Amino acid sequence: MNIKETKKSIIQAGHKAVEELIKVAKEAIVDSGDDITADRLKNAAATKKLAIFDAFEILNRIQEEEDMLEGVVKEEKKEETFSGFAERRSK
Repeated sequence: MNIKETKKSIIQAGHKAVEELIKVAKEAIVDSGDDITADRLKNAAATKKLAIFDAFEILNRIQEEEDMLEGVVKEEKKEETFSGFAERRSK
């Protein structure tokens, strides 16, 4: 198996991982009418947040790898800063 085929396999696995993370994110935080402590609720919300951010991180990396495989050149964004001459030169 060559490197391109291996990368394509990893990309497919990444898409499956994102689908699983989406399932986790869609689940209800509170699944019953029971009174849940604030600590448990906070942990459940943090877990959902982590799943969402992980999914976005995986998708961004997948996009980068697909672009590299296709030979797409990404344009670098130049930050617009409104600083004076001394501030720019102090770095």
